[in-house]
Formats: sequence, structure tokens, C-alpha cells
Amino acid sequence: MRALKIAATGMSAQQMRVEVISNNLSNMSTTGYNARRAEFADLHYQQYARAGSVNASTGAVLPTGVQLGLGVRPTAVSVHLSQGALSATNGDLDLAIEGSGYLEVTLPSGQTGYTRDGGLKRTAEGLIVSSDGHAVSPEIVIPADAQSISINADGEVFAYFADAPAGQLLGQFSLVGFTNAKGLEAIGSNLFVETEASGPPLVSTAGQDGLGTLRQGYLEDSSVDAVREITELIEAQRGYELNAKVITAADQMLGATTQVR
Repeated sequence: MRALKIAATGMSAQQMRVEVISNNLSNMSTTGYNARRAEFADLHYQQYARAGSVNASTGAVLPTGVQLGLGVRPTAVSVHLSQGALSATNGDLDLAIEGSGYLEVTLPSGQTGYTRDGGLKRTAEGLIVSSDGHAVSPEIVIPADAQSISINADGEVFAYFADAPAGQLLGQFSLVGFTNAKGLEAIGSNLFVETEASGPPLVSTAGQDGLGTLRQGYLEDSSVDAVREITELIEAQRGYELNAKVITAADQMLGATTQVR
């Protein structure tokens, strides 16, 4: 009775699907969050009669054969890369990436991280950092007497002072692209790190080499579609229930077998 184990793999798969959906819904308000999707593949097949083999009793070639599948397995939880809506905040250091690309930050360990969360802040020394205090690369320091800050679409940062009508260029933010951005490893706090699957970082100026542009005073909302997530949640729940019914039916069949005398 293989149905017990087959249905168990189905219940496990639907449980993982629900967990991924739950994470998507919990991050509906996370800046720059991209929804995840659980992906599955069928397991090994037992060959009772291989297609194209010859029937020993009739000599005829079997057109289809007999294959019995053994269940399902998870293959990946992939990121659905899509642009989230831009919400106006009017913050001087709020940056939204319109298009592809990531901001580069330096983690406490010295490792380089990447994020689309443009809710930047300023330290007591004037250094521009991420929401978690990681320095944005290249490092840009805002003078204490600066009256306002302006950041153009190319990432150039200008400071304006009371005694000078023209802005002073402090530096320029760069954007980073990857050949396979889905291969980045998420480490939490809206941060990603490079992996062998993602390929090396391609650092360039905003608006060049296929990278997006920067919008000051905006933040990128998450790309989670609540209607789609709820629909998939219902499908996963029904799939879990149906696999549970298979286990119940298999158990009843085994019970009937043990009662045969």
C-alpha cells in the first residue's frame, strides 16, 4: 500500500507551500520585498511495464507501459522579481529603485550585502547608512551644516548650505546588478548576499547597463499580491485535505484486508 507514503509527501509539500504563502503575507508591508513561490517536482517512478517493451505473451509492443509515481518533492523556493509600487514619503534620504538593481552595503562582518530597501538614515557623524545601520557603499558623509540634500536619478548626492546657492556634490550612489538575481541568498532584514548561483556583482551607475534609476522621496512597496496569495492558500489547504483523505482511504482498505478470514 504505497498510497500512505505518497499522500504523506503530498501533505508535506502543501505544508511547505502554506509556509511560503504565510511568509509572503506577513511581509506585505516590508519595503522592497519580493514574493516567493514554492516549486515542486514528481518523485521516482516504478516501472512495472516499460513503454516500448514487448509483451511476452502476445509479442506486441506496449504503447504506454505501466509507471507508478511515488509522490512529490520540493525543488526550490524561488523569488518572483517584480517592481513594487512606489509610495511618496518626501524623505530626503528615502530612495526607491525604479527598475532592476540593488544598493550595496557593508555588513558588520565586513561582508558585502545588497538591498532594495532605500529607507536610508544618517549617523551622528553624517554617514549615510541603511535602516539597520550598515554603511552604504560608496560611503557618503553629509556635513553637519547642510540645510538640505538632493539626490538625482543617477544617484548623485548634493548638499545645500545657507551661504551658497549652488549645491555641493558629496558623492554618487552606485547600483549593483546580477546575472541571476534569483540566486542571491536572503539573510533577513531585507539583505541579500552573493552566491555562486547569482554570479559576481556588476557595479555600475544608475540608469546604465540595464540598471534602474533612483527616485528621491519614494520607497518601494512589496510586490505581494494579496488576492493571489489568498487564492493559493485556499488551493494549498484543499490539496492538504485531499491528501489526508487518501491516507484515511488507504487506512480503511488496510483495515478491511486485515479483517479477511
